[in-house]
Amino acid sequence: MKLIYGTIRRETLNNYSVIFCSQFRRNQSNKAYKWPRRVFSGIQPTGSMHLGNYFGAVQRWVELQNAGEDVIYSIADLHSITLPQDPKQLQAHVLKLAATLLACGIDPDKSILFQQSRVPEHTQLCWVLGCITTMPRLAHIPTYKEKSLTLKEVPLGLYIYPVLQAADILLYRATQVPVGEDQTQNLQLVQHLAKIFNNRHGPTFPVPEAIMADSSISRLKSLRDPSKKMSKSDQDPRSRIEITDTPEDLLEKCKKAVTDFTSEVTFDPEKRPGVANLITIHSLFTGLDPAEVCKQARGLDTGRYKLVVADVIQESLKPLRLRVQEYMSEPQYVEQVLEQGAERASQVAHETWNDVRAKVGLSVLQDVYRSNLLTKKEVRGK
Repeated sequence: MKLIYGTIRRETLNNYSVIFCSQFRRNQSNKAYKWPRRVFSGIQPTGSMHLGNYFGAVQRWVELQNAGEDVIYSIADLHSITLPQDPKQLQAHVLKLAATLLACGIDPDKSILFQQSRVPEHTQLCWVLGCITTMPRLAHIPTYKEKSLTLKEVPLGLYIYPVLQAADILLYRATQVPVGEDQTQNLQLVQHLAKIFNNRHGPTFPVPEAIMADSSISRLKSLRDPSKKMSKSDQDPRSRIEITDTPEDLLEKCKKAVTDFTSEVTFDPEKRPGVANLITIHSLFTGLDPAEVCKQARGLDTGRYKLVVADVIQESLKPLRLRVQEYMSEPQYVEQVLEQGAERASQVAHETWNDVRAKVGLSVLQDVYRSNLLTKKEVRGK
C-alpha cells in the first residue's frame, strides 16, 4: 500500500479491501460451486487402435457411456501433428479411428464424438492457458522428456501440448477424466491451471478428477520388448496387436512375441514379463484370471501357448474387425457422425469460451463499439 506523509490513503485502503473481499468470495464460491458431472477423454489418430488403447481406454469409454454418463470423446488430431505426419495418411487415420470407435460401441446418440480440429475454441483457450503456464512446469512433463530425446530440434507444439490437453478438458468443463498412470502429471497440470484461473477470475472451470484405469490393462506390453508399453508410435508393427489385424498378421505377431527360455507357462510379471503379457491378453479376452489361464495351459510350452493366444485373439476380434469394415464402407456416414459431433461439441465450447473471453478482457470490436455508443448516449442524455 502507498504511504502518503506517514498515513494510508483512505481510497487506497478501500481498494485493497475490495480486492481482498473479492478474492475471498472467489475462493469461497470455488469451494461451494457444484459442477454437473461430465466425462471427457481423447485419443490421437496416429495409427490403428491397438489392444492397449482398446482395453485401457475405449472399453471404459463405452462402459461410461452405457452407464448414462454425460460423455464427450475427442479424436485429437491437433495433438497428432506435434510430430511430422503425412497429411493424406492423417486424414485416413481420422476416418478409420472414428469407424473403429463406432465399431467398439461408441454411440453418437449417447456420446459426443468429434474431431478436435473442427472446434477452434480448443486453440483459443490453449493460448489463454499458455499465458498462465510456466516453462519450468512444462519441462518436467515425462512425455515431453521421453519424446524429445529422439529429436535434434524440439517443436514448440510438442513442448506446449500439455497446455492444449488442459484446454481440451477445461473447454468442456469436465469433472472426470479417464487416465492411465503415465498421464497423471498431465492431469495435475490441468488441475493446477483450473485453480489458477478460478482464483484470478472467479469460478470458471471445475477441477477435474482422475478416473484411474487398471494399470495392468492400460500398460499392456510391447510384444517385441516387454519392458516397454504397447504403443502406436513404436516403429516395429510387430510390437502391437491392432484391432484390424488380419488372422495371418495376428498369428505372425504372436509367434514372434518375445518370451524367455523357460518352457512352462507361468504368470510372473517381474521375472517373465513377455509370457505374463500374453497371459494378460488371454485373460482380458476370456475373462479368466491369470491363474486359471495358466491352469488351462498346463502341459504346453510357450511356443504352443502362443498359438492358443493367437486363436483366442482372432476369435474375439473377428466381429469387431468386420464391424470396422462395414463402417469404412460408409465413409459418408462416419463423416456425418463427426460433423454432428463437432456441432454439439461447439455449443458447449462456445459457451465456455465466451465466459473465459469476457473474464480476461478479450472483447470483440462489436462489443466495444456497442459499449461506446451506449456511453455516448448516456452523456448526451445528461
